[in-house]
Amino acid sequence: MTTIMNRVFLADEQTINRIIKSFDKEYFVTPPQYALYCIQYDDCVITIYNSKKVMFQGKNAEIYAASFFADKEVFLPQCGRDEVGTGDFFGPVCVCACYIDENIYKKIKHLNIIDSKMLNDTQIIDIAKQLIKNVPHSLLILDNAKYNQVNPENNLNQIKAKMHNKCYVNLKSKGIELPELIVIDDFCGPDNFYRYIKNEPDVIQNLRFETKAENKYLAVAAGALIARYAFLDSLEKMNKKYDCNFPKGAGTVVDEFAQEFVNKYGFDELSNVAKLNFKNIQKIETK
Repeated sequence: MTTIMNRVFLADEQTINRIIKSFDKEYFVTPPQYALYCIQYDDCVITIYNSKKVMFQGKNAEIYAASFFADKEVFLPQCGRDEVGTGDFFGPVCVCACYIDENIYKKIKHLNIIDSKMLNDTQIIDIAKQLIKNVPHSLLILDNAKYNQVNPENNLNQIKAKMHNKCYVNLKSKGIELPELIVIDDFCGPDNFYRYIKNEPDVIQNLRFETKAENKYLAVAAGALIARYAFLDSLEKMNKKYDCNFPKGAGTVVDEFAQEFVNKYGFDELSNVAKLNFKNIQKIETK
């Protein structure tokens, strides 16, 4: 049985503006009586009342409430990382780990560092550029050619685990003393994670594995934003190289575009722009 959560907060104008700016217009619906705004997004309804009371309702209420009202600075210093591109047929896998302490937090606390899925591409690019300048981080980009080379011997979770571990190793090599709190947005569980990286030359221990970590930890959210920016930048470079607009995701639109791409550039060129282990590949007709 699914538990429906309710969370209510009294917000200031700054927080209310952050919430409003974080969602595209398509998610705004007619507000109830005595309310200014009502937002429906991902199993969560956010209602902002005239009294400045903000109510989060639904299965994911606690997750999205934490994005705007959790006292994340309490957990500083922290390291966190996240990945982007693993659900996209086109484009690379990007992983980024960030380190944030109190001094770094002071430089970035004015930014809208929330779940990247709640922001549009323009907002992500703007925030990520500022994070890159101010936050110690390690960014790894696995392009499609390399992905298709290593994938036959490594499933996607193995690839992600190795990249995540390497990001933290890279932070250490930059002189960052990893804090007690090092967070992984859990995708396979700790047992499998450490099994995947057991042969790596340097294995980072004592990681905290949590689901929905992007909504709970500032460093994870920052890592996701930088990784998303890197993914968008890679797609834009692909667009210019092939004179087209590569779609995100792995749905029907992607299937149709993939067929057009093969018709124009040939099947072999897909290995440089797409993940060949995706089921989309089965729908492409070769001539």
